[in-house]
Amino acid sequence: MVARKFLVRFHDSDFDVDYDTDDGLEVFKFQVFSLTSIPPEEQKIFGSDDDRLVSDDSDLASISDRLRLVSVTDEVKQEENSLDQNVELAMSDEELARMLQAEEEALVFQQFAASEDRSQMEARIRPYVDQVLMYEDPNRQDAARKTVPVEKLEEKALVALAKEGNFKPTKSEEDYAFLLQLLFWFKQSFRWVNAPSCDSCGSETVGSGMGTALSSETLYGASRVELYRCTICSRTTRFPRYNDPLKLLETRRGRCGEWANCFTLYCRAFGYESRLILDFTDHVWTECFSPSLGRWMHLDPCEGIYDNPLLYEKGWKKKLDYAIAIAKDGVYDVTKRYTRKWHEVLSRRTITPEPILSTILSNIRRELRHNLTSQVIATLEERDRNEAAAIERDLHSKDDASISLPGRQSGAKEWRISRSEFGSDEICSPSSSCCPVRKCVDEHVTKIYNAFFPVICYFVEKSCSKSRAVEVLQIFRRILVDLKNSPFRRRKTSINSVSNGAQYVFHQMLPSFSQLFDALSLKCESNANGKVDIYLADDPVKTSIALPVLFHTLDDVMHNINVLYNINKDSLSWPLLKLNRICSGLALASGEEFPFGIITSAFDGTRLSKWEEPNGARGCWIIYKVLDNKMHELVAYELMSANDVPERDPKDWVLEGSDDGGSSWRVLDKQNSQMFKNRFERRAYKIASVGFLANAFRFWFLAVLDARENNRLQLGSIDLYARS
Repeated sequence: MVARKFLVRFHDSDFDVDYDTDDGLEVFKFQVFSLTSIPPEEQKIFGSDDDRLVSDDSDLASISDRLRLVSVTDEVKQEENSLDQNVELAMSDEELARMLQAEEEALVFQQFAASEDRSQMEARIRPYVDQVLMYEDPNRQDAARKTVPVEKLEEKALVALAKEGNFKPTKSEEDYAFLLQLLFWFKQSFRWVNAPSCDSCGSETVGSGMGTALSSETLYGASRVELYRCTICSRTTRFPRYNDPLKLLETRRGRCGEWANCFTLYCRAFGYESRLILDFTDHVWTECFSPSLGRWMHLDPCEGIYDNPLLYEKGWKKKLDYAIAIAKDGVYDVTKRYTRKWHEVLSRRTITPEPILSTILSNIRRELRHNLTSQVIATLEERDRNEAAAIERDLHSKDDASISLPGRQSGAKEWRISRSEFGSDEICSPSSSCCPVRKCVDEHVTKIYNAFFPVICYFVEKSCSKSRAVEVLQIFRRILVDLKNSPFRRRKTSINSVSNGAQYVFHQMLPSFSQLFDALSLKCESNANGKVDIYLADDPVKTSIALPVLFHTLDDVMHNINVLYNINKDSLSWPLLKLNRICSGLALASGEEFPFGIITSAFDGTRLSKWEEPNGARGCWIIYKVLDNKMHELVAYELMSANDVPERDPKDWVLEGSDDGGSSWRVLDKQNSQMFKNRFERRAYKIASVGFLANAFRFWFLAVLDARENNRLQLGSIDLYARS
């Protein structure tokens, strides 16, 4: 036996491989496969020094420690690309030439159609400059911060990063994650107003014209007041359109103007460099500069969508003309960021010629930077140049056809249709039909499932009744609820000593719960007063990510106990005991929805998330590759229905296993005409075909419950169980 360490380079990444030369080249290739996901039959391995192809065991024993991996598939693609390169370049040049010609024609048209008068353009922009400067008021910022559940959003941000495997994020990564949680929280806490409810009886109202603003309304910038008549009591309700974000912190309602106005104040209140985006085709949103991304990022608080600037042109089908970014230190024309049809947009920009627009924006920028130091101005100008260059680069880039963007979701259906912004009738988010391979961060789920074994064994050993066992578990749940409600960075709770009933049983069996406390990263100790303290044992984020799994697992265990005839040795089996759940593998799917319906949501062990396949109603798939290419005999699996829309539940499917990482497949189970009667219902299935060892599994979902008016498939969770 000779132990060697190889450094294998693939694309731009290096992989360390510890190798026993007695194992042979085939084993080495499987080791490389576990690191790179390139199947052994598609690998070509070369020595980096002499570029010699490794073809047998002797080559591997004598070659240098530095190797180079080439995928056969990549080679084929490169050959195909080289054959088509000239044609593609010609097409690309031809398309670019057509677009440039169209831009020139649009500019010529603009010279005749646009007015030389700059007053109209200035009149559109100037009021928003004053509005944006309000965000710098310390009192407004302080008032905004006081309305935000900061610690809860910080916890959610850190949990979101942890679910991606990032338990030690940088400051910029934390800031980015917090900004997204701020966006999602705002989406839930602010209210869209189509027509306000009646102030007198709370009934529906209908528009009845405009009114004159009262002094108390103009005090907060409400120059426009809409009037609405109640359909029941006929009384009039006023809807002032407030422009002061301080007032909006109180009312927490409005349409896109109020939403973007208030949300941008929140962004500034938490220190994000922010700007309001004024779309002349009647919309407003926010941009924030992300140090993590190194660029400005689009955020639409009305839709709860971020970093999708083509949302309006591609999803809403808007005919954009001007999108002007307004910040405390400058105004910018960012229209090109939001279009891939610049020549069409240019033909609609007829308010003023491009040179005059550029001059107007430059003059306002100069005014806003008047009191800044030369060093700050130089930094801003450098960033302006970088942004302009990036926008120009992206302008003629290819649109990602795998990304689907939704129509407008905010506002009444009739209103959206009248604006030609309706899109799909489904409430949806950006989705992709090209899902990347994602790592499942779910070891804590398996630990929690396994940790119930000593608890159930205690119930059996002590011949506990079903009702007493459920009482004990409910006590455990209440204790953890108290713990969860304490500040997440210093979670702690105590248990009082008792002498009777279920609480006495719980104290007696505390050692049986030790494995569960470990799975939650908690410690349990008796103090001098006879109480038992439960507190954090490790990184608080580990506890935060595990607690929802524990609560939902507890509910399932109590349900399964209640359906038993009684608790005895026969109870020590699946599905009451969920032992040997496979975890920490790689998942891949035919499609997913951002940001909450991604594929790893099917493996995170909670009811708070789900996997959504936007086009899966008539067929889709999901592949799970086992960690380190380990072989497992699958004995059972569970599927859980999601939170809503039963029509999206899977009905027919096939489960397959592969012993070569996905090159070939064997059918393990088939199910037809399955039905989930309830939301969050778990359905358990045993594998009849035993004895097959696999390192990858694939579900083919063939149909959903009702595909007639539904394009989607969704699942709350998937759990795979191996033989011990």
